[in-house]
Order: sequence, then C-alpha cells, then structure tokens
Amino acid sequence: MDMHSGDDMPMSHGTDNSMKMHMSLYWGKDAIVLFSGWPKHSVGHYILAILFVFFLAMIAELLSNQPSIKRGTNPIVGGLTQATFFVFRISFLYLVMLAVMSFNLGVFIAAVAGHTLGFFFAKSRALALANREQHGSSLAHKV
Repeated sequence: MDMHSGDDMPMSHGTDNSMKMHMSLYWGKDAIVLFSGWPKHSVGHYILAILFVFFLAMIAELLSNQPSIKRGTNPIVGGLTQATFFVFRISFLYLVMLAVMSFNLGVFIAAVAGHTLGFFFAKSRALALANREQHGSSLAHKV
C-alpha cells in the first residue's frame, strides 16, 4: 500500500462500510473516540465525547495531588490508598491519550483544556492550604 505523509488510511470493520482513520489533525464531528462507532456521526454525541475527554483530563490532574498520608497511618493502608489514586490517575491518563490519538482537533483541545483547568484547581487548592497553614502557624507564634 503506497501511503503518503498526511494521507488517510481506510479502516475496515469487516463489513462493506469503511471508515477513515486520519493520520493528521483534522476538525469535524466524524471521529472515532475510544470506541468503534462512538460518537456515531452526530453533533450531540461528538459534544458528549469532547466533554467526556475534558472531564477525564481534569480529573486526572486533580488526582495528581494525592492526599498526604498522616503520621501514624498504617503503612499498608497508606500504600493501598496511594496505589488506588495512582491506578485511577494512570487509567484516566491512558484513556485521554487514546482519545487524543483520534487526531481530532476538538478532542485535542478538550484534553489540553481539561489538563489546564485541573492543574489550576489542584495548584490553587494546594496554595490555599499552604497559606492557611502558614497563617495558622504565624498566629500560634504570636500567642
């Protein structure tokens, strides 16, 4: 098969219907995101797929700031808690990566925006907690 850079590659599903797998970024609602036949060539399903990728990326970033394990916690329980957060975070990241591999520009923008907003929420929360702790310790020194 003679393939030129940037060409589309036909993808057979075993039926007479053939879909094209894009080999470069493109814009349009006709995409395959994560599962064959989804978002089903409709604008509503395409918007749902974009929102799904957006929230998946945002949750993955929020999970990157695991809750800190308190002193005195059983090491097994602490390790299982951190491992659970890790499993979900990595699973969500792989799903976002697979969605972006659809080469659809809308899905790519949704993934980047979700990661950005999730990073913003995670870091602003961490900064608020650090400021609260610093403010609390400065009040304790004054008394």
